[in-house]
Amino acid sequence: MRRVHGGFANRMYRLDTDQGSFAVKELNLVDRRSTYRAEDVLMFERAAFAAGIPMPEPVSASSHTLVHRWVEGQKVPEAPVPAPFAFEIGEILARLHALDVEWPHASIEDPTPRDWPELAERAAATGQPWAEELASHVQTFLAIARFVDTCERPGPVVLTHRDVQPWNLLARDGRPVLLDWELSGMLDLSGELGSTALSLAKGPGFDSIEPTIFRRVLDGYVAEGGTLPPAGPSWFVYMIGGWLGHTRWNILRCLAGAEASTGPDLALSHESARAGIRGLPDMFGRLPELEALLG
Repeated sequence: MRRVHGGFANRMYRLDTDQGSFAVKELNLVDRRSTYRAEDVLMFERAAFAAGIPMPEPVSASSHTLVHRWVEGQKVPEAPVPAPFAFEIGEILARLHALDVEWPHASIEDPTPRDWPELAERAAATGQPWAEELASHVQTFLAIARFVDTCERPGPVVLTHRDVQPWNLLARDGRPVLLDWELSGMLDLSGELGSTALSLAKGPGFDSIEPTIFRRVLDGYVAEGGTLPPAGPSWFVYMIGGWLGHTRWNILRCLAGAEASTGPDLALSHESARAGIRGLPDMFGRLPELEALLG
């Protein structure tokens, strides 16, 4: 079994056996940001796999380890995807949302943390390389937290993957394969569609958004029988809120000053923290421009 580097939250290994190859994911047990419901996620994955959703076959799941069949494919770069690829992702989401799977957990969100001034002070005191940038954006991060807590979600709420991003996709013969299901759960539909369509329509920043690719995701969703929710900022609040939480989590990992025994490498946490500190204020400032994609 050998480690495959690059995971943003957990650690991945490839296990080659006489019964085939498997992806073995060691879940982060040190500072997990939310409860992982292993049995329920596995049930959802098995239903999706049985329905023909392109994904690795789920083998087993526990509170600390996930096992799937290994799938060969090409990594999807953080760049606008081809139009047929975007369209098929929309179709996949519609099929996924139509599955009849019971999910026994209500979607309960805790208030967004507002400790950004304290984090900036700690970053400066410990000499973090991004401390000055964080200090300059404290008020913006507080405004983002208020937006995440107060933005109205129009519904409906669907059981879904919740993290369809380029780094959770493979391309196999030019078609998508959906990986990394551990964040599955209930989510406002607009948040799922907005996060997915935007992530597939842009490069690393927000200067290269392709509106036609954004729309192709939605076109695929409608073509497969899905109904689009009303336009508004709710389409982007889930992506902003998720990125805010991910940035804060990585900042706390960096402030600890030592690499944890599970989860991402410390160097990757620094990279993720800096990316969020720079990228989130930019995204938040472009909300009107992003909402225009829905028109």
